[in-house]
Parts: sequence; C-alpha cells; structure tokens
Amino acid sequence: MLKIAIVGASGYTGLELIRILHCHPEVAVTCLTSEQNAGKRISDVFQTLRGRCDIVLENLEPVRVAEKADIIFTALPHKAAMEVVPTFLKLGKKVIDLSADYRLSDPAVYGAWYEPHINPANLKKAVYGLPEIRRAKIKGAKLIANPGCYPTSIILGMAPLLKAGMLDLDSIIADSASGVTGAGRSAKVDSLYSEVNEGYRAYGAGGVHRHTPEIEQELSLLAGKTVRLTFTPHLAPMDRGILSTIYGMPKNSTTTGKLVKLYTEFYAGEPFVRVLPRGSLPSTSFVRGSNFCDIAPLVDDRTGRIIVISAIDNLVKGASGQAVQNMNLMCGFPETMGLEGLALFP
Repeated sequence: MLKIAIVGASGYTGLELIRILHCHPEVAVTCLTSEQNAGKRISDVFQTLRGRCDIVLENLEPVRVAEKADIIFTALPHKAAMEVVPTFLKLGKKVIDLSADYRLSDPAVYGAWYEPHINPANLKKAVYGLPEIRRAKIKGAKLIANPGCYPTSIILGMAPLLKAGMLDLDSIIADSASGVTGAGRSAKVDSLYSEVNEGYRAYGAGGVHRHTPEIEQELSLLAGKTVRLTFTPHLAPMDRGILSTIYGMPKNSTTTGKLVKLYTEFYAGEPFVRVLPRGSLPSTSFVRGSNFCDIAPLVDDRTGRIIVISAIDNLVKGASGQAVQNMNLMCGFPETMGLEGLALFP
C-alpha cells in the first residue's frame, strides 16, 4: 500500500484529493498538513469526511512529512510550494505539485508573472503533467507540475489542431468561464455569494491572467512555433466547472465533420477525453465531479472560423483528479484507478 501525504489539505483541492484517494485501492492517506487548522481533525474542517477520514492535521515540517509518505501532493499557493518541494525531492520522495511553481520552464518567465523563482534547478526536472500529451515522460518523473485548470481545458481543446498544423497561430482566442472554487477557499469579497450570484463577469482581461504564459508555453510546444493568444477568463455563478470556447482561423477551409474525425482519432483510447458527436455541445453539468474533459469541435460555416468548446470540472480534471491520474502513471497503476466515477447529475 502506497503511503500518501497531502500538504495543504484544508483547501478545495486538498479535500478533492482526499475524496478521490479514499476510493483508490492501492494507496492510503497517512499525513495531512494545514497551517491554519493544525491540531484539528480533517473531518472537523470538512464534515463530509466524518467517519471516513479523521486524520489530525499537522503543521508542515517537511522532514516529518516525508517520513510518513512515499508520494507527496503539494496543494499549496505559489511560492509556498517551491519552499518545501526541494526537501521532499532530496529525501527521495516523488512529488506532484498542484501550484504554479514548476509549470513554467523558464525562470525568467515565472519571475515576470509571479516573482523570482527560488528553486530554478528543479524546473528542468519537472514534467508538465498533462497525461494526454506527456504520458511517457510522466511515467519516469520524480516531480510533476500539475497543470492549471484553465490551461487544461484550452490545451486539450487545441492540441489536435496544432499538431495537425491547421490553424493560423495569430488568430487564437479563448474565452473561459470558471466556477467560484477556482478562486480557492480563503475568504475574498469577490467570491461572496451576494457578489457572485446572479452575475457573470470577466476578470484578468487584457492578457494579464497568470495562466496566460502557461497556456502559450504548451500551445507553442504543440505547434512547434511561438503561439500567442488572447485569453479572457470569466467568473460564473456556480461552484465547479470550466467551460472554454476557443476560436481560430484555419489555414485552409474545413468542415465540422472533418474536425470531429480529427479529434476522435487524436484522442482514440484516451480514457478521460470524450469527443462529442456533431450536434452535441459540452456542459459543465455533464462532467461535474468526474475526471472527464468533453470536447466539441465545429466550424462556423458563415465565417469559416473554427470553434472548439471544452468542459471540465476545475477541481477534478483541472486539479486533483489529474494529479491522481499522474500518480497512477508514475507508480505503474492502471491510469483510471480511483477515477472511474461518473459525473454527478443533476
């Protein structure tokens, strides 16, 4: 039985990791940390866990945590993760980091969008953990940079087109809407019920959202050329989910039927990507609580523009579910183990 530690367990991604790993037959959660709730049982923080996971939360002491675990999930804010990940790696532990700290391969780019990187040496060792694109490298990795939620929805939506060289790379626009859990669990005025309910708004517009360089980095690698896109995130009045609508002009005219065929062949055999048939469109309701990404490619026949719509649960395929998928690959388990659950509907 593989022993698991979750560092930063009292946030939404920490809770989601516990929920998923509780049903995983090959692992046991043995250590949970939380600076704000140390000394409390995790089931006192999240009553959904009562009687199923009653581990006492402890302060983050990296050596002590490493003694209790084989694999460590770091569900910490950026900067906080890179302060402890080097210690875990030196102690021989495998790490799956859910922060942004190891997603950008260039420390100068990280510094421009976040702050100076204090552990650039490990950036070269980190593998970007999008299984559908990096499966072979993930299997041999010691450090996984778990992708962001918006990037996951956009990269999976764009990968077949970019690999096929079908798009004008200067034409890509992505509009994405996220549920409120994407902002984390800490108290923020913008996340209050009365601020979010009955509203729908853009934020981080004008190319300033921190997921932008991550998306551009991965799209550029897929295309083999530099990609810059216009990305505008939106906050939707729902708990979970991301719906991304991505636009681009094809180099040559195409049809919806050809795109559906392209996507179906590209993702053939992928357990968590569902390419929808012509006439069906994704909804966050149909992936809620699951590790699926639903994708529908189509052509606007009036303008010739390609439109790709993708939907994920931001806490599952956009965070904790994808992290467990990466763990399965790293450890030689069946990739779908612990992730077979269907979406919650209604």
